[in-house]
Amino acid sequence: MKNLKQTFEKYGINLSKTQENQFDKYFSMLIETNKVLNLTAITEENEVLIKHFLDSAIPEKFIPKNSKVIDIGSGAGFPALPLKIVRDDLDITMVDSLNKRVNFLNEVINELNLQKTYAFHSRAEDFAKENREKFDVAVARAVASLDTLVEYLLPFVKVGGIAVIYKSTKLDEEIEIAKTAIKTLGGKIEKIEKFEIFEENLQRNILILKKITKTPPKYPRGKNQPKTNPIK
Repeated sequence: MKNLKQTFEKYGINLSKTQENQFDKYFSMLIETNKVLNLTAITEENEVLIKHFLDSAIPEKFIPKNSKVIDIGSGAGFPALPLKIVRDDLDITMVDSLNKRVNFLNEVINELNLQKTYAFHSRAEDFAKENREKFDVAVARAVASLDTLVEYLLPFVKVGGIAVIYKSTKLDEEIEIAKTAIKTLGGKIEKIEKFEIFEENLQRNILILKKITKTPPKYPRGKNQPKTNPIK
């Protein structure tokens, strides 16, 4: 990919030749698979570089070393796979409800020879039954409104761990709506980091929630309730 190394360097991420090659392979596989499976509407090389790869990787600085990370609703692998490429110390689990996407993720894992990286076909509420509070960090990007998202993420996070949530603008409004859900699920707002990706004039917000108490066992609820009937 043209400008890959230089673009990442502008945002404080130095890529090795191996990492560059991994991003190149990932891009090729994404575009090829996208011809038969709808993974992304963004396919132009520079847009994938900025809007998927760089955008996913920038918040790596908030994730402690050797963290066990879960990505709920991974889709085509964002943000988990770019995070893994730039941070090989992370132990990554991806969960997605569409098996075809999970097959793609496993192909990328194998092709890029990523260690401690796993993809599972499951709904969040089902995966939570065996994996409650087992992760240091939960991440999600462009999945749902915040009041819904926290119910899918916080049950997986250990007390003392964090949820790293990627959002664009209007975060203040979403936080106001989600306050009760965050508290009910055992979280509190630790920080909001705002940054801009100048190449595409993208305004980004990273919300970091600290898990301070255990999540009540009934969450996350099934039957799509976090979306249709968020905690109020």
